Amino acid sequence: MLTGNLLWVLAGAILLGIAAGLNGTFAFLQKQSLVGDAAAHAALPGIALAYLIFEKKDLPILMLGAAITAALSVYMIQWIVSHSKLKADAAIGLILSVFFGIGIVLITIVNQSGTGNQSGLNDFIFGKAATMAKSDLIWLSSSAILIILMCLLFFKEWKLMIFDPIFAKGIGLPVERLRILLTALTVLTIVTGIQAVGVILMAAMLIIPAAAARFWSSHLGIILVTSAFFGALSGALGTMISSLRIGLSTGPIIVLVAATLFSLSYFFAPNRGLISKLHKKRAFKRQRIVNEVTTHE
Repeated sequence: MLTGNLLWVLAGAILLGIAAGLNGTFAFLQKQSLVGDAAAHAALPGIALAYLIFEKKDLPILMLGAAITAALSVYMIQWIVSHSKLKADAAIGLILSVFFGIGIVLITIVNQSGTGNQSGLNDFIFGKAATMAKSDLIWLSSSAILIILMCLLFFKEWKLMIFDPIFAKGIGLPVERLRILLTALTVLTIVTGIQAVGVILMAAMLIIPAAAARFWSSHLGIILVTSAFFGALSGALGTMISSLRIGLSTGPIIVLVAATLFSLSYFFAPNRGLISKLHKKRAFKRQRIVNEVTTHE
């Protein structure tokens, strides 16, 4: 039976899954998913620095530190791509590795400090929703609701920006500002989810539900709804399964559930799934043979 803190954790995980599914779809279609991965890893040094400066585990303060370093990583990726010959994938790999390395060093320093062993910052690496206090879950839920509302509010503008940026500019839409807003919302989504899912796996929550939903439709509205559903289902099942055993991290379980949904979509989705494509291929071959036989007769 669901009682007490588990109900709050479950509600927070579902809202986080919906928010990541919606925002992740826009990032996925704009081919910015790996930037989200780098930003998620870059959040770790911000968390550790915030703890070292303020010497307390206060979630809003830690999240502010995470948001600053995550946003800085996105800016540095764009700067490297604009001012060097490095491609985007190389710049993302470079920034991701450097920021995560710094984060691990800082977490080690925190753990070796006087109260570091009790800080619980290690939980931010793989996520542990069960350790979140009620006030943290209220903050997480509020942030997730804000992300959901922003995705719904800017649906038409981001749709035009992604699929027809020239037309969007032609009708006067501020495309660059919309792109910056989407990036900022991606950073907020990462910051919102890292305590529950962890910095390493938060990017998976942005990518996997959106990639799985892409198999089910080519209509943006349906993709968004499907991605949000997959995100919510992953969050709910992952939280429930991780609560069955003490010490089990929430993040990896949520990602494994999402990966299972992706596999099911890959094989069984109508029209775009592998089995459907094989059926169509066989039907086409049969029809071609029939046509050739008919022609020769």
